[in-house]
Amino acid sequence: MEKILMIHRDSRMRSGRTALLLVDMQTVWMHPCDKNDAAYFTTRNATLAVPNQQRLLQGARNAGLDVLHTIIRSLRSDGRDRSLDHKLTPIHIAPDDPAGDIIPELTPRQDEIVLPKTSSGVFNSTNIDYILRNLGTDHLVIAGQLTDQCVDMAVRDAADRGYRVLLAEDACATYSQDRHDAALRAFGGYCVVTSTSDILARIEEIETDV
Repeated sequence: MEKILMIHRDSRMRSGRTALLLVDMQTVWMHPCDKNDAAYFTTRNATLAVPNQQRLLQGARNAGLDVLHTIIRSLRSDGRDRSLDHKLTPIHIAPDDPAGDIIPELTPRQDEIVLPKTSSGVFNSTNIDYILRNLGTDHLVIAGQLTDQCVDMAVRDAADRGYRVLLAEDACATYSQDRHDAALRAFGGYCVVTSTSDILARIEEIETDV
């Protein structure tokens, strides 16, 4: 009788095979267009999501994990390279627009990869899959914004491509608690939904293996 190989989504991270991806933490997105969303969104980012992203970033750096940042930014000044959806929305952040820079709290360091994307899905409009495979990535930790849009797509697409995804839900933000919770229910089956503290504990376990 053929043996069935047991594969677990919630497996132990490994040294040299774990990466952190921070999604769209840019100045331009820190204040929603709809003022009705502003109080919840800005408070969550200021008191929860960004501080936890800083903790994740520091933990990843201390452990020597690969760090990637993705941002929405056109490759041409006229934005002709954008996806149709971004043209229709419209979303256009020119290459030299400082509003498209990553917020100071999360400024990338040397050898941290910054991937400009021109669609909601980082796996659709960048070469992130190629990069992660070249880096030998198995586990991908994701955090950022918006939980129910670009983060959602990153989680699903990464899972479909064979990465073990962990989402730090308290390091993500969207425009309401209802939207955040609904997103977690919708894509939770594609990843391990957990906390920043849990992920940092898992990263510490990697260090003890080295």
